[in-house]
Amino acid sequence: MNNFNRDGAFTIQQPPQAGTAIDFRPMMRLVYMWMGLGLLVTAVVSVYTASSEALLNLLFGSPWTMLILIVVQFGLVIGLMAGLQRMSPTVAAALFFVYSAVTGLTFSSIFIVYDFGAISSAFITTAGLFGVMTVVGFTTKVDLSKYSTYFMMGLIGLFIAMIVNMFLQSGPFDFLISIVGVILFTALTAYDTQKLKNMAANPELQANSDQTMRLSIFGALILYLDFINLFLFLLRLFGGGRD
Repeated sequence: MNNFNRDGAFTIQQPPQAGTAIDFRPMMRLVYMWMGLGLLVTAVVSVYTASSEALLNLLFGSPWTMLILIVVQFGLVIGLMAGLQRMSPTVAAALFFVYSAVTGLTFSSIFIVYDFGAISSAFITTAGLFGVMTVVGFTTKVDLSKYSTYFMMGLIGLFIAMIVNMFLQSGPFDFLISIVGVILFTALTAYDTQKLKNMAANPELQANSDQTMRLSIFGALILYLDFINLFLFLLRLFGGGRD
């Protein structure tokens, strides 16, 4: 039987015996399919919103609107992580796409703050780093799970630093935060890829079609978050803000 631990990952109660692991590639193809569709939804919604004066006025006319969207984003992520085991695959997929769309709405602001060159450069760099670290996650013989505590501490520290700098408004500190964010989410991409690869190769998990679909959606959400956060921190480094 499988369940989620507190960071959202499947925990295998009885690990498979040696020689019972199966090909993880079909499962991982599903993960990347869902992730790609989620990124596509985010991109389409953000570009469409940025090109609509009415939608921009609605979103940025009141600070409460953006705050509500951010709260909804966090609520959807927490809901998916905490309740995925109890959801049908259809509901889980629907919530994932709703989250991707809401993220697209909030992302429309980057087209106002940054110029197209900075956005393009950040996206291309993100795609390149993500691809490289995905290969590392698939191929490395190092057990990256032993670093999970350090990754969690890094995420907590990064979050606290960002909150503090909201009050300090320090340019050098913001630059340092961006550097740390890029390094952390680059490493997390490899870590999460290896974790998903190991789970996808478990025959007990793949024997259940509903669990297979849930895992693929869970994996897509995790890697989607890695990609999005890596992109945002790189965008802060590339700068290129509009005048």
